[in-house]
Amino acid sequence: MRNMAPDTSPGARRTVDSALSAAIAHLWKLQSPEGSFKGDYGGPLFMLPMYVGTAHAVGLEFDAATREGMVRYLKGVQNKDGGFGLHVEASSYVFTSTLCYVALRLLGVSAEDPAATSARQWIRAHGGALTSAPWGKFFLSVLRLYEYEGLDPLLPELWLLPESLPLHPSHFWCHCRMVYLPMSWLYGKKARIPDSPLLQELRRELYTTPYEQIDWPAQRTRVSPADAQVPRSVLILAANHLMGLYESQASRRLRERALYFVLDHIRQEDENTRYICIGPVNKLLHLLVWHFERPGGAEERAHLAQLPEYLWKGPDGVKMNGYNSSELWDTAFAVQAVVASGHIQENLPFLRSAFDFIDRNQVLEDTPNAERYYRHRSKGGWPFSTRDHGWPISDCTAEGLKAALALEPFVDSPLSQERLTDAVDLMLSMQNEDGGWATYELTRGPKWLELLNPSDCFSDIMIDPSYVECSSSCMQALARFRERFPGVRAKEIDAAMKRGARFVEKAQRPDGSWEGSWGICFTYGAWFGIWGLVAAGYSPSHPAIQRACDFLLSKQNPDGSWGETPESCRQRRYVQAEQGQAVMTSWAVLALSKAGRRDTPEVQRALGFLVERQRPDGSYPEEHIAGLFNKTCAIHYDHYLDVFPLWALSPVR
Repeated sequence: MRNMAPDTSPGARRTVDSALSAAIAHLWKLQSPEGSFKGDYGGPLFMLPMYVGTAHAVGLEFDAATREGMVRYLKGVQNKDGGFGLHVEASSYVFTSTLCYVALRLLGVSAEDPAATSARQWIRAHGGALTSAPWGKFFLSVLRLYEYEGLDPLLPELWLLPESLPLHPSHFWCHCRMVYLPMSWLYGKKARIPDSPLLQELRRELYTTPYEQIDWPAQRTRVSPADAQVPRSVLILAANHLMGLYESQASRRLRERALYFVLDHIRQEDENTRYICIGPVNKLLHLLVWHFERPGGAEERAHLAQLPEYLWKGPDGVKMNGYNSSELWDTAFAVQAVVASGHIQENLPFLRSAFDFIDRNQVLEDTPNAERYYRHRSKGGWPFSTRDHGWPISDCTAEGLKAALALEPFVDSPLSQERLTDAVDLMLSMQNEDGGWATYELTRGPKWLELLNPSDCFSDIMIDPSYVECSSSCMQALARFRERFPGVRAKEIDAAMKRGARFVEKAQRPDGSWEGSWGICFTYGAWFGIWGLVAAGYSPSHPAIQRACDFLLSKQNPDGSWGETPESCRQRRYVQAEQGQAVMTSWAVLALSKAGRRDTPEVQRALGFLVERQRPDGSYPEEHIAGLFNKTCAIHYDHYLDVFPLWALSPVR
């Protein structure tokens, strides 16, 4: 095998080779008939209870197996103290504990059930549902378990502000604005479901004060320390006060105009995404909007038809995924890992099937009336999941392009130069002024908008800034395209690469690390940081790369591994896991190998860890969650354990 250390014995080399072959064989067993890799993308614990609550609101009945699977999952992720975390590895939050308790009761679990009893005791000991973070209070209001008077205003009229103002929602990160879009409609309508005996019981169970005696306006700023991960700024407090004054005397005519505007944007998002929506929360909220606006209508039926796309049935029960899937993302990485292994000819049928999936899921057109509906261009991009979803992302486009180029010599009908160039043009259009790349679109708002973060428990939700990971992926893809088509967009690509490299180098911390934003955390950042700089032409001896290597090596465990927990992201410092993690070890190996250190004893020890950790069937034992968003919420990527150790064991090209 190429790139092995000179002193590696033939026996040890065969061990790595056999581990690599076993990993590839295991990976292909997981490939779907469509050619993709679809798996568990769960972990956050506010999604499933919102799914259950929405189903209850619209009258959707679950079959017995689904209902029992949901109950089993919720009970399985309950913390020992009785509460539920923001995600499966987090300490308990009032926000998620309350929603999970409500979900259990709506699913038929008795209030005397031990899981319900311990959850209720924890919730009441922390002030009851009155101390939940705002998303929880909002959703409870729709379910008639909290009062709208106890919410900070979610004015639909904000959408009627001049678009030139930074406060206009079009300047927010797309996930933020697409969640608050239906929230503002539901708030503007004060929508809530009919009362029932069960809801009456829940109102008695969730509060320490009789429901009828609660001073609702006084609860607007009340939040448990368990939920208050992002302190409220003076600016958001002042803004909420002013909006409260407006709400007390809002013009009915202006409210109706705003609601009409918002509903039109909701309708367009539904059509653009085939009723999948950009993410799980706005998907559920859109269903609720149409249920209240046009009960039983075509829109509600279309949403209900797509709702199962978000469910995942796993060995631990039934959960809600954080997207309709992570198929494109995982498939693009799987392809690159297998191609890097050199085991191509014997795996051509699987690779060609994966290519067909990548081919079918490139977005081939822009959305209608993109400017009117605040959409960036889409043509040429790849989404995180499927083409129907329709929201291209910078790094998904980059990884899709890299995978398509890697497979070009091995497929009968590779993507045309025109389609590949469309992807490049999209990435070039998404580069920010600071030289980096954000996620779905250009950064639209100033940094100070983060001071208006109303969520309490999620960080960095207001704008879409440049990220090291997105920037690195785009730089790698542009470099690959430039190698394949040297004369196409050459000047634009060269300029973009230089600006991107400056951004990545500037984002590096003094200790040599990069902070990951979409994975945990500093091993993830190091992989992207080093690969991005190398793609831009930096030599392994460059000081920035050497500092990054030194940082990584300072965190290596005695057994050769690396491992972090989600706390690395929340605390923004390296938090060591109790033992090494195969995924994070793989990221470190990929980073160090690209930096020219593949043959070092440190990397060889890491490879030994991966070989030893591997099961006989080529799989790896479950370990700490490896994905993350908004610094506080971890999320599971089912195929990371299947792909990244394989890639790390492969010769790095």
